[in-house]
Amino acid sequence: MDKKKIRTGVYMYPLPVVIVGAMVEGKPNFMTVAWASIVEMKPPLISISAHDSHHTNKGIEKHGEFSINISSKDIIIQLDYCGIYSGKEVDKSNIFEVFYGELKNAPMIKESPLNLECKVYKAIKLNIGHTLFIGEVINAYSEEKYLTKDAPDISKINPLIYTMGEHSYRSVGEKLGKAWKIGRNFKKN
Repeated sequence: MDKKKIRTGVYMYPLPVVIVGAMVEGKPNFMTVAWASIVEMKPPLISISAHDSHHTNKGIEKHGEFSINISSKDIIIQLDYCGIYSGKEVDKSNIFEVFYGELKNAPMIKESPLNLECKVYKAIKLNIGHTLFIGEVINAYSEEKYLTKDAPDISKINPLIYTMGEHSYRSVGEKLGKAWKIGRNFKKN
């Protein structure tokens, strides 16, 4: 098998598609982000990267709080809308049913299967016009129907992922095996 050199890119698969919420100018505002990642388990840290022109960034920077709302196909149209239009141009405060936890400047989406309430741990201004926000997850919220043994169940949530090359949303696939277990069957030739 010959490998073909391809265009350089950030080919990390899958890319979770989330909706980030923040209070901006006294209203809940939401933006769609595919640049989201786990940073650390203890303390629970998560990151998002957003271009500095995003309206939502203003609220995150001002209040030091934001939410990450895990998406599903049930809210795919609203998710895409939040990625197409800026809060500078349209009022996105009434797209979803909004609720709040401990942090009053981190609006969360009731229609979202899983919500993470975050305090800014660190904000890093990158020289490329983006800010990398690292948030500490203060609280997580879900409904019983999305849980198995009190933990989020990926098959019940069915989160959306984004594919770079084709610019599409996809669903998560089937379970293939147990992590840190199936590799025990490997026999080197």
